[in-house]
Amino acid sequence: MTELGHGVRRPARLRAGDRVAVVAPAGPLDPERLELGTKYLKDWDIDVEVMPSALARDDRLPYLAGDDRARAADFRAAWLDPSVKAVFAGRGGYGVQRMLQHLDPAELVAVDKILVGFSDITALHEVFNAHGLVTLHSPMAAGIGQLRVQETHDRLRDLLFEPESVQDLLTPTGARTVVAGTAEGRLLGGNVALLAASIGTPTFAQPAGIVVLEDVGEEGYRIDRLLTQLLRSGWFDEVTGLVIGDFSIDSERELVADVVRERLEPLGLPMVEGAAIGHEDLNLAVPLGLPVRLDAAAGTLTPLLTPLR
Repeated sequence: MTELGHGVRRPARLRAGDRVAVVAPAGPLDPERLELGTKYLKDWDIDVEVMPSALARDDRLPYLAGDDRARAADFRAAWLDPSVKAVFAGRGGYGVQRMLQHLDPAELVAVDKILVGFSDITALHEVFNAHGLVTLHSPMAAGIGQLRVQETHDRLRDLLFEPESVQDLLTPTGARTVVAGTAEGRLLGGNVALLAASIGTPTFAQPAGIVVLEDVGEEGYRIDRLLTQLLRSGWFDEVTGLVIGDFSIDSERELVADVVRERLEPLGLPMVEGAAIGHEDLNLAVPLGLPVRLDAAAGTLTPLLTPLR
């Protein structure tokens, strides 16, 4: 455990009265969904500030929440503001990778702060996790469908305010054994498409530890292509265990599950599938960058340190 815990940076937990910021580093936010989502956060007795560009939309590229530089400036301002204790992404979509070229990673990773989000936010998790910072792969501020689910809501709140209460990251649903065995390592990963797209970029980080993988809307052959790219690049060379979350696509759910097994089971690593992590309404928040223990036979994923200080 000494070696696993070396260099791990755990930001401080939230407390009543703390100030948090909501940013839109990727796709544009729906004002009504954002208002409803932030109400959940405010009910936790925290002060929520929505950054200026959060409700913007790029005139030319409407899938982006405003100009790349404006999104980057908002993220930087929120992250470097010492009065802000956590930065919540409003939603995913697409655009974080475009924004990264306008940020200075060295400046950002010098700050210990809670980052909350998933999907396209994987590109930011990768940057911070590579420098030891624990971040939360989690429902986002405008994710009403997820925040309305009690288990999803409670897990996020527990990790933020009472992190020592989370003893198994896969509870309450557990996960199914694909390859039995145990493994320890830092929990890394996220959205498969973003992880594959990172290869060859300045912010790519070779994962070493247990990885969680999820995606949405990708047909079987596309998941095959993404996983094959990761395999051929050596992305899995230092991976010690696999946690397969939701690959949400109703039309090819069984095919996608078969593709994931066919591509990854031959690695022989301890592996579970069916973890409630991803784009379904039940989306259990998990701490990326934290040392964990995977027991694939039991279907458990246990933190080896308290996720937040």
